[in-house]
Amino acid sequence: MTGITVAVVAKECLPGKVKTRLTPALTPEGAARVAAASLADTLATVSALPAARRVLFYDGDVLPEGADGFDVLHQPGGGLDERLGFLFDTVQEPLLLVGMDTPQVSVDALAPVFDGAERDAWFGPAEDGGFWSLFMREPTGDLIRGVPMSQDDTGAVQLERLRSAGLDTGLLAELLDVDTLPDAERVAALAPTTRFAAALADESTTTTGGVR
Repeated sequence: MTGITVAVVAKECLPGKVKTRLTPALTPEGAARVAAASLADTLATVSALPAARRVLFYDGDVLPEGADGFDVLHQPGGGLDERLGFLFDTVQEPLLLVGMDTPQVSVDALAPVFDGAERDAWFGPAEDGGFWSLFMREPTGDLIRGVPMSQDDTGAVQLERLRSAGLDTGLLAELLDVDTLPDAERVAALAPTTRFAAALADESTTTTGGVR
């Protein structure tokens, strides 16, 4: 199989624009710092993968920490399904997508994609019903466009799209996306040595009343 491109979909971690569901327990600035740490962890993991190419599929102007070695592809307008469709049409080689909201993701969690060259697709389900990762050996944006995003059936619909297209689809481990403070605390406990866990702990000591 042609070498795999790994793309991290991310947006600039600006206060009030990222991880808004972590407020008011965290300040908007604190939530942005936690989001930036999550993205840094994700980029570090992707940097350690045996990828032929790494892409930061980015919504923002100032590049994040850890983006060295990544080609930057700016996100177009439109809904998330349209933006991901654009990515999967633009990249011609086998493409693995990874989100920025699972800082606990590891090289081992993504290893099946690199080991299972015979698979047409891989799908990484998220606990909330979405997905944290998606791989297609032959990237096709039309298999993503029209999938309702940010719903509890998003992942099920996307997985059915792959299977209905006749793709031999493997499943990666289910991971927890960080959306709410309880999510963040669970992920920090699962991955206590990450930048994310350290950033969350720092915010817990500076936010009035602490993180509860």
